[in-house]
Amino acid sequence: MNRSNTYLPLTRRALAGWLGASALGLQAQERFPSKPITVVVPQAAGGANDAIARVVAQKLSEQLGQTVLVDNRPGAGGNVGTAATARAKPDGYTLLLTADSAQVINPWLYKNTGFDPVKDFEPIAPVATAGYVLVANPSFPARNLAELIALAKASPGKYAIASAGNGTLNHLIGEMLQKAAGIDLQHIPYKGSAAAATDVVGGQVPLSVQSLPSSIAFIKTGKLKVIGVVNPKRIAALPDSPTMGETLKGFGQTPWYGLFAPAGTPAAIVNQLQQEVSKALEQKEVIERLAAVGCEPFKGSATQLAELVRDDLQRWQKVVKDTGATLD
Repeated sequence: MNRSNTYLPLTRRALAGWLGASALGLQAQERFPSKPITVVVPQAAGGANDAIARVVAQKLSEQLGQTVLVDNRPGAGGNVGTAATARAKPDGYTLLLTADSAQVINPWLYKNTGFDPVKDFEPIAPVATAGYVLVANPSFPARNLAELIALAKASPGKYAIASAGNGTLNHLIGEMLQKAAGIDLQHIPYKGSAAAATDVVGGQVPLSVQSLPSSIAFIKTGKLKVIGVVNPKRIAALPDSPTMGETLKGFGQTPWYGLFAPAGTPAAIVNQLQQEVSKALEQKEVIERLAAVGCEPFKGSATQLAELVRDDLQRWQKVVKDTGATLD
């Protein structure tokens, strides 16, 4: 009997079975997502980034058929959560939805942020822009930016301005305002936008730069008044509120928020997530929920987000230098 002829069919069947099993195993490994995804928000709950993340996470969860969790990890102006995400396993299950301030401003404010904004991340897609406003307690004597500037110049250092924390966008915008207007305000950092807004409402601090998600409810109920809109153009949620640039020519910022993955995340997963974000931002429900808190969808590709990060790193380096902004 020829042993080779006897075992050849069995060997072929075994090989075919092994190849089939391997193919199924590979398909199972490639299927994404197969478990919950965590979206790290490196700011406290109640701010713009948190509000945007929760709107988008809910829609992505529906589209992907997997739970998408929002994990707030505030600290050091966004550095804590950002650095933690940079060190996460690059498998698509830990993502970062961050404000531009943490990604492109912090590197110029901190000696060591704990992350490299370019090398440590794979850009997925821009997500939204947010309205920002300078607000005051209703009892504050100034009704607009011109009146605030006059008051501050008459009494340098008398009036305080609250922020979401040292190095946050709220803080930097306040510093830019003082530089542009030639005024001196006392900076008081809080642990998050919500805490700062609450104290302005309570009268403990007269002023604060706030995102609309963290302040619009107070504005609509008359508990805060708008001194000026930070964005270059008037925003749909507050059409009658003038921009600060209408008083200070050239002043204005449009804060953006983007979704990132740790460096090394497979391109196929990045592409899939980019497509899902784009799809989510086209949904009427998402557009309406963002608009309700003064935000707008910001559709774009991973490449466009990468270019935005590189360009804004250069722009904010100059801003930080020109304003002389420092961390208390």
